[in-house]
Amino acid sequence: MEGVNETFDVLIVGAGPAGSFAAERLARGGVRVALFDGRPAGEAKACGGGVTSKALKSWPFLLEAGGRAVTEVEMVSPAGEGVRLKLAEPFAIYSRCAFDSYMRARAERAGARVFDRRVSASEKKDVDGSWAVRSREGESWRGRVLVAADGANSAIAKRLAGPLSNSDMEVAFGYRTPLNEADEAPTVIAFLPGWAGYAWAFPRLDHISFGIATAQDAFEHKALDRMLWDFMVGYFRERERDGTSSPGKGIPLDGEGELEERLRASAQRYAARIPGLAPETFDARRAAGDDWALLGDAAGFADPVTGEGIYYALRSAELFAEAYLAGDVKAYERRWRADFGRELRRASKMRRRFYGRFWGGPFTDRMIKLARAHPGIRRTLRELVTGDQGYVDLKRTLARRALNPF
Repeated sequence: MEGVNETFDVLIVGAGPAGSFAAERLARGGVRVALFDGRPAGEAKACGGGVTSKALKSWPFLLEAGGRAVTEVEMVSPAGEGVRLKLAEPFAIYSRCAFDSYMRARAERAGARVFDRRVSASEKKDVDGSWAVRSREGESWRGRVLVAADGANSAIAKRLAGPLSNSDMEVAFGYRTPLNEADEAPTVIAFLPGWAGYAWAFPRLDHISFGIATAQDAFEHKALDRMLWDFMVGYFRERERDGTSSPGKGIPLDGEGELEERLRASAQRYAARIPGLAPETFDARRAAGDDWALLGDAAGFADPVTGEGIYYALRSAELFAEAYLAGDVKAYERRWRADFGRELRRASKMRRRFYGRFWGGPFTDRMIKLARAHPGIRRTLRELVTGDQGYVDLKRTLARRALNPF
């Protein structure tokens, strides 16, 4: 075929954690893999960058990627009440530029061929059954298996598995502000009053990622953006009261407008869609065929309650690689459903209740009130934050610890 550069066994579009880890695992198994990274150099994915302790324990090499360890989290209810959770198992917060670059470098060292190209897949396979991807410059590559790991907006995933509706999507947006690496900035998760979602402050090595995640079908940018700026200003005001350094250091406590102006001068905005699939979508949507697969966000693999997706990106990559190396790509569908499908589906069913009302008020209010007073509930909440407590047995765990907190 004219213009074809090379032929590979597997073409992976998207070099985030899912695509890079799949490429690494396949290359180590002797597979000829092409990994395509279409993002401009230095452009990070819009993401809080939190990697749960569950993920760190599953793949200890992630600790080499240079994240900031988190041993304490403050959670704030919609009514403004807070509880501090000291974590028995720390999690880590990464710059997504650094994290993704680390994962991509591992794939390249394992033998995967990495191309800095934005590519699109052909509508149909070639006459010999191969897939083709093409760059804007006219280059093309062929492969027997096509893998989409290019995020929630993946055009390949839409074609192979069908588009997702707004009700199956969430929106994350926010700002990055500078941070001195030596600063002990707190990690904060604050549930939104009147909205299904939360705001976060995640300190990384050289900046703080502030953001909000909420459902796309109820998204109102103006109101939520104002809420996020109020959260950011309040975060730095609290740090001033504590006597720690911040971008607002030296500004009088009654100078909210001046503090916000100073933050706006240095903040970098970001935004993205993330999957939050309904139970029915999990039941109906496939992530694999005989010669194609979807990984991570492209497959819809993110926690519908929290939006956390890095664990599922890595695990889906691992399961796909196992299926491919066993000679049955289609078996990946069965593998992910048996491994974490039930957990994500349960989280999807719980999402409305989690952000709904309970005993006459928001459930998140009640949850934090109980956690402040009850060590068993506090322990369960800690384990939810770190990824060690799943949704499938959450009710049973809460009931047991309500009677026996230790």
